[in-house]
Amino acid sequence: MTTPRGSDAKPVVVGVDPDPTKRKALAWAADEAARRRVPLLLMHAEGVPTGGTTLQGPRASWEEWNRTLHTTGDEILKAAVAFVEERVPDTEVSGLLAEGDPVWNLREQSGRATVVVVGSRHLSRAKEVLASSSSVALPVSAHADCPVVVVPESEHVAQEPAHFVVGVDGSTRSAAAVDFAFEEAALRGASLRALYVWQPGPFGIFDEHAAQMECRRVLSETVAGRGAAYPDVKLNRELVIGHPVEELTEASAHALGLVVGTRGHGGFAGMVLGSVSQGVLNHARCPVITVPDSSS
Repeated sequence: MTTPRGSDAKPVVVGVDPDPTKRKALAWAADEAARRRVPLLLMHAEGVPTGGTTLQGPRASWEEWNRTLHTTGDEILKAAVAFVEERVPDTEVSGLLAEGDPVWNLREQSGRATVVVVGSRHLSRAKEVLASSSSVALPVSAHADCPVVVVPESEHVAQEPAHFVVGVDGSTRSAAAVDFAFEEAALRGASLRALYVWQPGPFGIFDEHAAQMECRRVLSETVAGRGAAYPDVKLNRELVIGHPVEELTEASAHALGLVVGTRGHGGFAGMVLGSVSQGVLNHARCPVITVPDSSS
């Protein structure tokens, strides 16, 4: 299913990395816009100095500082637009040089976007806590009004046949994630792997068989009816026993993407995003798509 072109089509929005060697998120966004037949908006926030920003003189004025940031930002966007135009020449592309915090700007754009795409560089466990407060990917994923795709810069090889993975837990947010996962799979002619990860309690339960049957029932009900809208998407439903973050991370190894739900808006980013969603953003080996609950 594709969205027709038109002036009212919601664009794919991508945050442009100032490093010209970091293009995986930009490439993902360009391909997504081409598949959906919608415009692509490239956004770069000029409020933060980049590695290529240099100022003349020991005490540059605010005007000189602002002018240098603006010039550098224009050059970054110009190079990014050229990259996209060569990759998907039939896609409408534009650039937006924004001022201020990139998280705030991407959050504002998300209300008018089909999806927002950002890049991510995986961190070691020791650095995660220190870096999370300044990360773009985590707060944007937590508070955006549309699905957010976080594309790692590390190399990733998808396994054939091509497939997406979606995490299911029976909540309305996972139902929204399932809807979007079906749509993404259909766009790429891929299959869909719906996983319910059941984690037994520390003291076990009286009847594990009954608990697993309930999990299977919830999984079946969550995905029920979607196949009629996407008849070409092959669906595999699986109950997996283990820790949700670990199992979803393992399932992401050769997937085109991992789709999970978020908890809605407000509060602190980690609390809103949820421990599972935040965990897979830090550890998944493929692009992670977080989908907000439309009812929140």
